[in-house]
Amino acid sequence: MLYGATSGRLYAAGQAGERFAVRNSGAEVVVEGCGANGCEYMTGGTAVILGRTGENFGAGMTGGMAFVLDEDGRFAERANDESIIWRRLGSAYWETRLKSLIALHATKTDSRWSNAILDDWDRWRGQFWQIVPKEMLTRLTHPLEDAEAEVVAAE
Repeated sequence: MLYGATSGRLYAAGQAGERFAVRNSGAEVVVEGCGANGCEYMTGGTAVILGRTGENFGAGMTGGMAFVLDEDGRFAERANDESIIWRRLGSAYWETRLKSLIALHATKTDSRWSNAILDDWDRWRGQFWQIVPKEMLTRLTHPLEDAEAEVVAAE
């Protein structure tokens, strides 16, 4: 699903299969889980996975951004650490972006799961990983940490 997508949006109340958003270069997508090789070779766009991912997540990812809800605490075992870094939300900007995508998903799909996440945001926000391709770290439009934004503003 979304192989080579260049634009558009997908909100699915359910899980995607293997190779979800492979070569995505511009689509905005929210699903409730995905199989192996999710976001493989992704070059742009944003993917939000509200649940478990399969093995080798983010392999060859060179652009875009993903957010993954790690309910079982095992995302690190399934992520491809050669291409990506993952970290907890550290920026109000990125947290707002994530939350707005989940809200759109809830509106478009009437997903009970996304509504439950939004209703108890303080509980769930700490279980999200923000995934960024290593080569994008110096080219982000907004820093990953609010503290970085303050340092840049002070210079």
